[in-house]
Amino acid sequence: MNVNIGLAKENLERKGFLDIEIDPTLDLFEEIAKLKNEKNAVLLAHYYQEPDIQDVADYIGDSLGLAQQAEKTNADIIVFAGVHFMAETAKILNPTKKVLLPDLHAGCSLSDSCPPLLFKAFKDKHPDHIVISYINCSAGIKALSDIICTSSNAKQIVESLPAEQKIIFAPDKNLGAYINKTTGRNMVLWNGACMVHEIFSLEKITRLKERHPEAKMIAHPECEEAVLKIADFIGSTTQLLKYTQHSGFDSFIVATEAGILHQMQLSSPDKTFIPAPPNNACACNDCPHMKLNTLEKLYLCIKYEQPEILMDEELRLLAKKPISKMLDMSKELGII
Repeated sequence: MNVNIGLAKENLERKGFLDIEIDPTLDLFEEIAKLKNEKNAVLLAHYYQEPDIQDVADYIGDSLGLAQQAEKTNADIIVFAGVHFMAETAKILNPTKKVLLPDLHAGCSLSDSCPPLLFKAFKDKHPDHIVISYINCSAGIKALSDIICTSSNAKQIVESLPAEQKIIFAPDKNLGAYINKTTGRNMVLWNGACMVHEIFSLEKITRLKERHPEAKMIAHPECEEAVLKIADFIGSTTQLLKYTQHSGFDSFIVATEAGILHQMQLSSPDKTFIPAPPNNACACNDCPHMKLNTLEKLYLCIKYEQPEILMDEELRLLAKKPISKMLDMSKELGII
């Protein structure tokens, strides 16, 4: 976890912020809407957040869409219902704005799998390579990168570079392997992964497909290769959502974090969405970090304007360069 985030949490605990009780008669939807208006705050939420948070958000999206919204917002306060690397990205792009995260424990297993000190040593072994890092990484990794990408634009960004350009791809080995396969590249991959997307059971999904032969299996490229091989469509969270809306099929097995099913059901209420089963006892494919944010924590966060994301300016400037490069390339390549 970022040092500044850890210090901010310590300060909050001393103030007793985390122990505040909320009046159970409050309409939190109404109170949150009122606070956003009073404070000129915008609420950005990832698709993997719980349905209540998605329903009260001003913008819901994947990593690329959220970064684009953070870049252009006119709000004084950005409340990020997601995980800490997402809130960090918003702060990197908006140094003069207050950026809040409802729960500072909302980390990311993929981001944690790539410590900056170890990655720098890895990078130093490949001095003739440029670094493309998936946005699901810490500010420290972004500062060591040349270009940031998301699952929405990774393939186009890699393909836009000269074929002879040597590349390190971090931190997700599964996404990197998928991009290598679809582009014919041979990028050097950091050995990181997302715990949610690696937990899907190939055996259980295969049995599920047998029981639902009419269902199309759709998967996020962070999934392991064996799962991607049996998918009918592979794409970012937004691309998966659009596929369910426009493909013409009526039933889907969805291999990504289960939070996206809320938006899929809202946009296509007559269609059937089946979460791909993971290989665990609780049959749960929720991200435990994403689900730390709750409506109650969100209300307290906006009301007290805490916890706030703080960042060293030198680190912020270094991390901003590859994010700005991605946003500029996305515009040039027409990726929205």
